[in-house]
Amino acid sequence: MTITFTHDTDRSDWYAVRQSSDYLNNDWSKDSIRQIYKMPLLELIFQAASIHRQFHDPLFVQRCTLLSIKTGACSEDCAYCPQSARYATDLKPEPLMDVQSVATAARQAKEAGSTRFCMGAAWREVKDNKDFDQILDMVKEVSQLGLEVCCTLGMLTSDQAKRLKESGLTAYNHNLDTSSEFYDKIITTRTYDDRLNTLRNVAEAGISVCCGGIIGMGESEEDRIELIHTLATLPQHPESVPINALVPVAGTPLAKQAPLPGLELARMVATARIAMPDSRIRLSAGRLNLSFAEQALCFMAGANSIFAGDKLLTTPNCQEDQDELMFNLLGIKSSINTN
Repeated sequence: MTITFTHDTDRSDWYAVRQSSDYLNNDWSKDSIRQIYKMPLLELIFQAASIHRQFHDPLFVQRCTLLSIKTGACSEDCAYCPQSARYATDLKPEPLMDVQSVATAARQAKEAGSTRFCMGAAWREVKDNKDFDQILDMVKEVSQLGLEVCCTLGMLTSDQAKRLKESGLTAYNHNLDTSSEFYDKIITTRTYDDRLNTLRNVAEAGISVCCGGIIGMGESEEDRIELIHTLATLPQHPESVPINALVPVAGTPLAKQAPLPGLELARMVATARIAMPDSRIRLSAGRLNLSFAEQALCFMAGANSIFAGDKLLTTPNCQEDQDELMFNLLGIKSSINTN
């Protein structure tokens, strides 16, 4: 099913489409995504908020925790990443954490209100060795705490994905980052097809796919439209879609990129919400630079998940007391604030 929208779409027509049982679809045309993205912002957010309320509690935002379990010394050349061994940043490489330290961090995250715990390792790909065996033990330990368990470890084979599933993994994060056309301007050490193949391996193993991208890296609007189109036309929409804004880090090739206006994030969130109505849309990196009002606009547009804690892998994030203050001001419920 292909749905075409125009800037002057009649709202009654929109509601008829929205309430149709076949609205959830994976055959969006790129032109449909483009027309949605280019709506006047206030109308776009209204439409996205309407869709959001159809599929989700508009006053609930999930809290997640992301921990770097192996930091730095990565062989990849992702232009945004301070963990690449190719760039002279202030980041100090750290070896793979031990299982009990990770389990302790997961318990603390749960006590702080997170319902998903994600473990990230700075690897190009997973190797079948003792480190992967240790990761499997981490997954088992965290899953026993009753948390959703997510990993982001680089490229996975089909067999590795199955082993993670058997250990209790809930979700696997592997972002596409940007459009296929812009991709080689950002990364040359693995291909777009490599990323899509990992997503396929994850989905076929029965693990939920967590996949999104980064904006503010110098890409065009058309690249953002293409990214959402790719995600929305996967065989199954990702269970969660992280929307990141670039956090420039000194020493990386993108260190001097201009800050992204918060309204651009809101536009991206709203478009993703309309295209993938039943997915969690996670407001991720770059949130520290947004005001409460800008974040509120993103939540209205359909964002319903955040990363909590003062660090996202290696870059700074919002303080938890500030998030609690914001949620109280907005009347948003979360896993730590449900009154």
